[in-house]
Amino acid sequence: MNVLNFMQSFFSDGSHWHGRDGIPQRVWEHVQYTAEALAIASAIGLPVGLVTGHTRRGGNALAFLSAGARALPTFGLLVLMFFWLGIGIVPVMIPLVVLAVPPVLVTTYEAVRTVDPSPVDAARGMGMPEARILFQVEVPAALPLILSGLRSATVQIVSTATIAAYVSLGGVGRYILDGLYQHDYGKVVGGAALTAVLALLALLLFWAVGRVAVSPGVRRRRAA
Repeated sequence: MNVLNFMQSFFSDGSHWHGRDGIPQRVWEHVQYTAEALAIASAIGLPVGLVTGHTRRGGNALAFLSAGARALPTFGLLVLMFFWLGIGIVPVMIPLVVLAVPPVLVTTYEAVRTVDPSPVDAARGMGMPEARILFQVEVPAALPLILSGLRSATVQIVSTATIAAYVSLGGVGRYILDGLYQHDYGKVVGGAALTAVLALLALLLFWAVGRVAVSPGVRRRRAA
């Protein structure tokens, strides 16, 4: 059987569409893992990236820490956290957050740091407080690049959250792991296909957010 036949056999099986092991339930679990990890990574990466980008300080330290975080093997960290903390969501969240923080943090820093200094200097000359300069001048101009960092982190989380199945949790990775153990390659291909679809939906979501949140003027300037 080829890949398309495996996919057809998986998605046409009615037993895969209901119950605890059904596609809706597994997709919902995967979305929950992704949303939780992205929320935690954003709570860490966005404030630090905004402040350091605004002050233009700490760039070398951020690059060093981000490179170190990227070098950590996600699966190895999952196994370590599992033996240290036991079964639960925390051993899964830690490697996913470690994976997602660097793109959010570094991209946010670079986005704010590289904002055109002219409007920033004008706002500062008018006596605008630093917090207002950051959120009313720099962030709107930097928003497209900030969103690109969040988008990159989300896609990485979606693709990697399949590891939750290795510590007895759910998500679409359950199909991949169970399919390998059962030699049911329809499940393996189906789980991989669902992961790819979720990643594509994440890209589409951030495209829509960008169309709504980014001002037309900033979009036109970036396009030019």
